[in-house]
Amino acid sequence: MKNLALFTYKYRKLVLIFWVALVLFFGFFALKLPSILSGSGFEYDGTYQEVEDVLGSEFDIPASSMILFFEKDEVAAQDKFFDYIEETLGNVESVKHTEVFTSPLASPELMKDNRAYAILSFNGSDDGITDNIENIRAQLTNNDLFSAGLTGGPIIEEDMSKAAQDDLVRAELIGIPIAILVLLFAFRGVIAALIPLITGFVSVVVAMGILYFTGEKVDLSIFVLNTSPMIGLALGIDFALLFVNRFREELVGKTTAEANKKTVLTSGRAIIFSGFCVLLGLVAMLFIQVGVFQSVAIGGVAVVFTSVLAAITFLPALLSILGPNINKLTLFKTKEKGTSSWHRFAAFVMKRPIIMAVLTTALLIIGALPVSNMNLVIPEADALPTSYESRTNFEKFEKTFQDSGTTTVPIIARTNKVAAESDSLNKLEGLIKELETDPLVSSVDSIFSATNMSAEELNTSLKVPEIKSQLEPAFKQLTSDNLALLQVQLHADGSSTDAKDWVRDWENKNTNLDLKIGGIPKFQQEIFDEIYNKIWYSLAFILISTYIVLFIAFRSVLIPLKAILMNIISLSCTFGIVVWLFQGGHLGSSPADIALMIPIFAFSIVFGLSMDYEVFLISRIYEIYQETGDNDKATLEGLISTSKIITSAAAIMIVITGAFAFTGIVPVQQMGVTVALAILIDATLVRMVLVPSLMKLLGDMNWWSPLPKRKRKVMH
Repeated sequence: MKNLALFTYKYRKLVLIFWVALVLFFGFFALKLPSILSGSGFEYDGTYQEVEDVLGSEFDIPASSMILFFEKDEVAAQDKFFDYIEETLGNVESVKHTEVFTSPLASPELMKDNRAYAILSFNGSDDGITDNIENIRAQLTNNDLFSAGLTGGPIIEEDMSKAAQDDLVRAELIGIPIAILVLLFAFRGVIAALIPLITGFVSVVVAMGILYFTGEKVDLSIFVLNTSPMIGLALGIDFALLFVNRFREELVGKTTAEANKKTVLTSGRAIIFSGFCVLLGLVAMLFIQVGVFQSVAIGGVAVVFTSVLAAITFLPALLSILGPNINKLTLFKTKEKGTSSWHRFAAFVMKRPIIMAVLTTALLIIGALPVSNMNLVIPEADALPTSYESRTNFEKFEKTFQDSGTTTVPIIARTNKVAAESDSLNKLEGLIKELETDPLVSSVDSIFSATNMSAEELNTSLKVPEIKSQLEPAFKQLTSDNLALLQVQLHADGSSTDAKDWVRDWENKNTNLDLKIGGIPKFQQEIFDEIYNKIWYSLAFILISTYIVLFIAFRSVLIPLKAILMNIISLSCTFGIVVWLFQGGHLGSSPADIALMIPIFAFSIVFGLSMDYEVFLISRIYEIYQETGDNDKATLEGLISTSKIITSAAAIMIVITGAFAFTGIVPVQQMGVTVALAILIDATLVRMVLVPSLMKLLGDMNWWSPLPKRKRKVMH
């Protein structure tokens, strides 16, 4: 750290030029990042995806299918509606790489209650689907009597991407101006207030540029567009706030070079340990092999790396050039007379450690009570704002054409011989009879239901050439070599526990045939199982690695343990309040279940972010304790000197992340509220009350360690 301080001061202009070049280079590619992000990120390399591939390659059922939803006014004539549908489908088929897979004109069951739908398939490359969607939309003509609009998986994902970009701009327009006001209040000077914002901007731009090149190699979810700037901007500003505050303190009575050196040795060291804690939380998500967690982890690692690097190189170089000029353009001076409110608050807490610790713990436990009612779901169309037609059309489609409480599960049965042979047909019939005895199964569509024949009748009919030729279309549609397609109707919603248990049980059941199960229940089951099976590895990694890092930082057995336990309590309280707000509908909107990734994102991200304040506070206490050996004095003075800066840092973090609560995508709203709440609770109840109370109660035991103590020394 000493060499780093000397380097950033000696070559300050060169360091700044290097960072300007980085921003210009990566900034160009950062602007292109949205174009390579795709999907919600809920992709998993499992049986569901295997079935989807087989359905496309062997049974010509398109994976990238879109729903073209038609609607007419009640006064409009039915024959005119048919003409409108026919004309629209003709226009759509003229779009390159687009085919009408099913049409309401050929299948009357696709028309009901003044509504109809067609399934469109896309047979081009994935890169061209955005242009394809826009070209299709350009062919749609709506009027007072008839309307047509797109929905379905690819459309919803595309709209999610657009909404994510809009949300990012909206959140920045809300968060950044308020962050500037907080910085002005904290530093009381324009130049000092702008530096953290500049540092945050620099780190985010470079990180987003790096993510562009990463996204060229691996698939990244659209949620990266929200979570990465959220983390990076908040973290970059937080680090800079700590650094600039210490630099200004050290400038009093010291030269710029001395102030820079002391700041890098103290705040720079704290930033590295703090950033490492955040990094560990994000890396822990890599244990879960689901696209969205991999994407957010990769995006988070990029912004944490650039934030720390900017804080310990760009920032000291910039401050070395500014020197005392950092205090220019002061808006109003700080009154130094009398005892500050922070000193009075710290003294109040330290005099009543037992009462303050008990009251704070009780409040946190009460806040955590609703967490047991948390209901987790995978975000679907209802995650979009109601202004998007893909959401409204999908909701109308579900209401009109899909029975609530039922779902269709495709099963690919693999036989030892060709599916049309007698032995294979007999085994298939036996499997179907077994399926039909299951209480959750309402019906099974197969080659037998399509031909209205039993296995014995099919075996006989296939020996007659004339009848065999008549049966060939059904066999071509429902069999392929030694594969047979079964469509199983369940008396359960696709995302229900019953449906997920059913597909898991049947895939593990011993049958005469090899079964591969797909559909929404399988998709949901694989995602949930992957998370529930791997989350324990993630938690263990976070807790153990964080303990080791904090132990190395503070040479204490109890302080890391105390920090981890308090983080768990405060996060439990956060999740409880989030459940009350969203599931209870207490935010002025309709009740909404919690998006599956929110608790994992929040725990992985916030666990590290909240360690910022732990490291900021304990670093200062530890520094004073090394000089004095007096735990109570170190705790009091450390709390007094860091209270204002921690409060300001937390306020900025809350503003930047909380601004996403005003966005349109529900999971992004939940993410913003969760992180902002967690930081608020952590920076107030935990860091300002619970930590000093316990530090006071434990006394010198705080610093016990089996390792030899570091020598106390004053850094010059």
